[in-house]
Amino acid sequence: MTANLNDISTQCVLLDIEGTTTPVDFVYKTLFPFARERVKDYLSRNWDAPEVQADLTHLRAERAADIAQGLNPPALEGESLADQIGSAVAYIHWLIDRDRKSTPLKAIQGRIWREGYQTGELLGQVFDDVAPAFERWRSQGKFICIYSSGSELAQRLLFGHTTAGDLTNYIYQYFDTTVGHKIEADSYRRIAEELQLAAAQIVFISDVIAELEAARAAGMKTILSLRPGNHPVESSVTHPAVTSFAEL
Repeated sequence: MTANLNDISTQCVLLDIEGTTTPVDFVYKTLFPFARERVKDYLSRNWDAPEVQADLTHLRAERAADIAQGLNPPALEGESLADQIGSAVAYIHWLIDRDRKSTPLKAIQGRIWREGYQTGELLGQVFDDVAPAFERWRSQGKFICIYSSGSELAQRLLFGHTTAGDLTNYIYQYFDTTVGHKIEADSYRRIAEELQLAAAQIVFISDVIAELEAARAAGMKTILSLRPGNHPVESSVTHPAVTSFAEL
């Protein structure tokens, strides 16, 4: 199927990050290990911060749901501060190992990555065709928005510190799992409502079929991203596909 953005009804390009604008390896081999290695230090330094305590409250609720599902997660408790921090680290590592799309986990990761970007230890990666596409789409009067399971903070940091420079001026709005999970059609309906657009005026581009199916169910147009390093997809997929934004 041919993919294009030339339909005059298309007002917004809604983009996934991992496997769409950014190599999968950058997420799994750079970002995730960076946060994993530093989570104990981060929690030790910021344990009493209101945002950290709020995240821990949500993580305890998430762990209770894990237990109810028989998943046997690590304990999230302790009498001493050291034990409390250690148990939180163990549970966070457990979530990372499962690639859990957990809002409090993503919030903690985002703040750890912020420190990395600020010190220059991290530099966001985007495919070479991303910056030219952003310029082209903006010149065509289209809104560019991001929808990722990573926190809004993490999204802003990545696009603000890329190998192609600061791309945040091109991006109209960011959405994360606070709007809903990416495989639920209602999430895409909420995004359309927040943008004050009809769902049919939005094109969602992602490498994940379940996300595309949810967006399509909400009424959005969809395009499958086929990037190097992405998981293979079945040939029966009915979404238009591209290997580069240069095709759009």
